[in-house]
Amino acid sequence: MKICFLFLLSLLVLIIPTAPSLAAGDRVALVIGNAKYPDADSPLKEPINDARDVADELKRDGFTVETGENLTGDGMRRAFDKLYSKIKPGSVALIFYSGFGIQSARQSYMIPIDAQIWTESDVRRDGFSIEAILGELNTRGAGVKIALIDASRRNPFERRFRSFSAGLTPVIAPNGTLVMYSAALASVVSDAGGDHSLFVQELLKEIRVPDLMAEETLNRTKMGVTRASRGEQVPWISSSLAEDFSFIPGASGSRPTAATPPPAPPAPPPAPVANNPSPAPPAAPAPVASNAPPAPPAPPSPPPAPKPQVEAALPPAPPPVLPPQPVLPPNADGGPSADALAEDPTIKGLNAKLAANPDDVNALYRRGQVYASKGAYTLAIKDFDDTLRINSKDVEALNNRCWTRAVVGDLQGALKDCNEALRLRPSFVDALDSRGLVNLKSGAVKNAIADFDAALKINPRLTSSLYGRGVAKQRNGSAQEGALDVANAKAMDPNIVQEFASYGVR
Repeated sequence: MKICFLFLLSLLVLIIPTAPSLAAGDRVALVIGNAKYPDADSPLKEPINDARDVADELKRDGFTVETGENLTGDGMRRAFDKLYSKIKPGSVALIFYSGFGIQSARQSYMIPIDAQIWTESDVRRDGFSIEAILGELNTRGAGVKIALIDASRRNPFERRFRSFSAGLTPVIAPNGTLVMYSAALASVVSDAGGDHSLFVQELLKEIRVPDLMAEETLNRTKMGVTRASRGEQVPWISSSLAEDFSFIPGASGSRPTAATPPPAPPAPPPAPVANNPSPAPPAAPAPVASNAPPAPPAPPSPPPAPKPQVEAALPPAPPPVLPPQPVLPPNADGGPSADALAEDPTIKGLNAKLAANPDDVNALYRRGQVYASKGAYTLAIKDFDDTLRINSKDVEALNNRCWTRAVVGDLQGALKDCNEALRLRPSFVDALDSRGLVNLKSGAVKNAIADFDAALKINPRLTSSLYGRGVAKQRNGSAQEGALDVANAKAMDPNIVQEFASYGVR
């Protein structure tokens, strides 16, 4: 009987399934290289070669890889749908993207080659949100989600100065996610002009090191890029992985004993804050971002920043009666002159279009945006004036002129523009945000709070409204509530204080 019992027990051990493991077939990847953008002066040199090399390496590492080169919006949509269809519960799903990227409303978007981007809404229409893609991978059951994004490039779509920010923004992703950008948050790097990017060179070098977990692979990549660029390019990593994963199948998870980690990178040289800001953790509890060189064992992740608490919109407040403000004459804002900016490539091209057709409304509007982004506010206002002369109902031009007038101190004219924009489009979030700035600068803090509340009800991630509301609440006597808004806004965007200071709000 004892022998029979042991025999049956052994059969049960063979029959009962063990916990599933991530086999080679459970690793799926989509690799995209976009290089030929019609809006760019010339094709990018790096994305295609980088995508091909990454795809080859992933195949060697047991991934089932789909590749796409110079994909249109429809092509990218089909590629993502095909990736989704291959995911099984517990799969590893990886995305590599090289091309242009844009951040809008605190989300980062991958841009197809046929994108037509003139306003912020165009980014959301034509781009592919990294957060949305990772969320869909999670919904489909992927256990490990990895996004390797080489899109921190100065791109040709910098047209909407009011909402545009360079580089990429933190990702709010589900648990089990590992994200890496080729450069720090809100910073950009130029193509080196070679066949491969520094980021991919270092990434492939570290992926091939045996017995490394994925987080350590990416941390070593970050250190290699930082060292090779002498601190000018520092990749950004965010991780919420809950299980060990290695790019090379069968890695034991133990740290290598013979090899020593790369030496710490040199201290980066001083750089303008706007070009290489210190990254901040995203304002959500999923990934915890870090941009400091790692040192094993890894320190515990800091707690996530508190999620902004958005209040219900207050009833619309009547606009304040402001005293007339003098409109500044050309160049009185202290910004660069038209002659000083004439050789800027974007402005030079727009000047040529306007020389051929002085009433080219798109060129006028875009040049106004570029002028404003460079601090030439009176030149920008003149271009918006001409845009509105052609089309008095252009709400984008009204909003941008409102904001520009607010910056230079023409608060009466700014308020008139924002009111008209909101009359034409009552839920125009950018105009609500701009009018909030006007009211804040004019001292009408209750009206500012009402405008910022309404903007945040539409878009809770609008950091400028969150910070502006915090300042307005503090000035209105609600110190604790205001401090919470300010802290949450600074956690989402470490440059927001400096941005408002440039508007004259401290």
